[in-house]
Amino acid sequence: MSAANTNSQDASPRKAQGTRHERIPVHIFEDPAKVAQKVARCIAALIRAKAAEGKQTVLGLPTGSTPLGVYRELIRLHQDEGLDFSTVVTFNLDEYYPISPDSLQSYHRFIHENLLDHINVPPAQVHVMRGDLPPDMLDAFCVDYEAQIAAHGGLDLVLLGIGRSGHIGFNEPGSRRTTRTRAVILTELTRKDAASSFYGDTNVPRQAITIGVGTILNARTIILMATGEHKAGIIKRAVEGAITGEVVASFLQNHAHAAIYADRPAASALTREETPWLVRDPDWDYTMAKRAVLWLSENLGKALLRLEAADFHNNHLHTLVYAYPDIDALCLRVFDDLRRRIVYQDGLPKNERVVLFSPHPDDDVISMGGMLDKLVRNSNDIIVAYMTNGSVAVFDADVLRYLGFVEMSYREMGLSGDAMAQFRDRKKRIQRFLRSKRPGAMDLTEVQHLKANIRYSEAIAGIKVMGLSAEHARFLDLPFYQTGRIKKKPISQADIAIVLDLLHERRPHHIFVAGDLSDPHGTHRMCYVAVQSALAAYSDSAAVRPKVWLYRGAWQEWEIHKADVFMPISKTEMTRKIEAIFKHESQKDRAMFPGAHDEREFWQRARDRNTATATALNRLGLPEFYAAEAFVTSYTL
Repeated sequence: MSAANTNSQDASPRKAQGTRHERIPVHIFEDPAKVAQKVARCIAALIRAKAAEGKQTVLGLPTGSTPLGVYRELIRLHQDEGLDFSTVVTFNLDEYYPISPDSLQSYHRFIHENLLDHINVPPAQVHVMRGDLPPDMLDAFCVDYEAQIAAHGGLDLVLLGIGRSGHIGFNEPGSRRTTRTRAVILTELTRKDAASSFYGDTNVPRQAITIGVGTILNARTIILMATGEHKAGIIKRAVEGAITGEVVASFLQNHAHAAIYADRPAASALTREETPWLVRDPDWDYTMAKRAVLWLSENLGKALLRLEAADFHNNHLHTLVYAYPDIDALCLRVFDDLRRRIVYQDGLPKNERVVLFSPHPDDDVISMGGMLDKLVRNSNDIIVAYMTNGSVAVFDADVLRYLGFVEMSYREMGLSGDAMAQFRDRKKRIQRFLRSKRPGAMDLTEVQHLKANIRYSEAIAGIKVMGLSAEHARFLDLPFYQTGRIKKKPISQADIAIVLDLLHERRPHHIFVAGDLSDPHGTHRMCYVAVQSALAAYSDSAAVRPKVWLYRGAWQEWEIHKADVFMPISKTEMTRKIEAIFKHESQKDRAMFPGAHDEREFWQRARDRNTATATALNRLGLPEFYAAEAFVTSYTL
């Protein structure tokens, strides 16, 4: 059933087929943009309806990356369609403590920059948490904040995100359903999730202020948004699990007008998405049948060609047996399907033009170092296009270390006199700046450039391991990334034009694009959009329609049933791949943004995911490899 058929106009959709395990109604959309558009329309409809009755609309508003699309759409509705916010009253849900309102990470600043400065909510109707209060005033502020919500009749609609721990607002695990606005201690998990915004978890405040669970549950309508595969596990627990304070979002199960709006990756662990045959009789086309056969093989630990009809009947797959009476033939078909997807070096492109788009200056070797290695050996004409400079992920200490090296090497390079004096003056200025810089503050332009050069030099060193050189690297430095901050600008025509120019220049037969869209700061997703848009424009005039290869690896891996190509990697080739990853020294041992849901270093993730893919194929009864990279291929994005 499509998303259009399962989603209604309000926050309480009718029950979709196969949702009997779901205790909160869930809207599922194909991508985050559609989620944002739908939620924004719900909010706009409420504002207009209340205004028509001469009433105010009281909104509880969150921060973070998830609601940004909603805020952009609300701004568009205000500017292009005249949506009037003069009758709206807003309450921020939470704030870090202590934090100054002008801090880059302040939710006070966030809500103004991303919404309130662009619409016409009267200032007197805006309520934000105070993260700059002295401790002895904090309790009184919380009581007054709660009283103001009550004075406005409570929240008409509260918009929520969800943390990996299941928190809503900053109501951490263990919060009671009756809690009100208060100060809380943040858990280690929440602080790790916030680390990318603060340039390291040590800079994240240990406390926060949040409206309470009881305040949220008193809202007349609740919409919780979730996007990305990293939210799939907690969404399943919140929606299908028991009501418990350990997953605070599960309290929404008892709310009559609560609903979840999720993209398909965030909903992917729900029973109706992951194993739909357990909750309904699906349309047993081959794609669905293949998924079920692979699930059964993995669930029972039996190779594909050892499965028998009784295994299907005993595991809720009797309707599949009726649709495919010859189970042996079906299992053989799935086995042959996977076997044909295993592609060795001889089956890969040879003597063709290839463009590998790498969002950051290390995604190429982390996610598809094995493929790059083989493409080089197959004499392809390769350009590795690094889409962003990755400068925000370089520690200040690395800049100082390289400056020290340059100073020590100056005489060896035959330089002295005025040049040496100018260098030392500039170095001292940079040192003074870095010593006084607040955590998360924007770098000087020259420091940003130095950090970019560190990433660039590492990228070149990485591809040299694979037999390429600096002439095979192209640093696109897309404008959307050039903010000097974690927060990036939306993808613009300027970004798309740079990618399109490269396509026209190279006219590639193959392009490789990161389909790994769960990175913590969204850069992979934005780069994907830039390539997607450029490719759409390029297709109108291209004599050669490039084949698109989507790779993953840094944050997740393609599931067996989704992958189109499995490329075996020997132990020697894996060692070479890891050597290339090691060249990215600024990201080694302790990366700036490792992602809160995975403690391993990137080389460990690459090794473990590639070996796990090979092991999974072997358990299905396919040939045994040391490791394998997986890809999805098409001619469109």
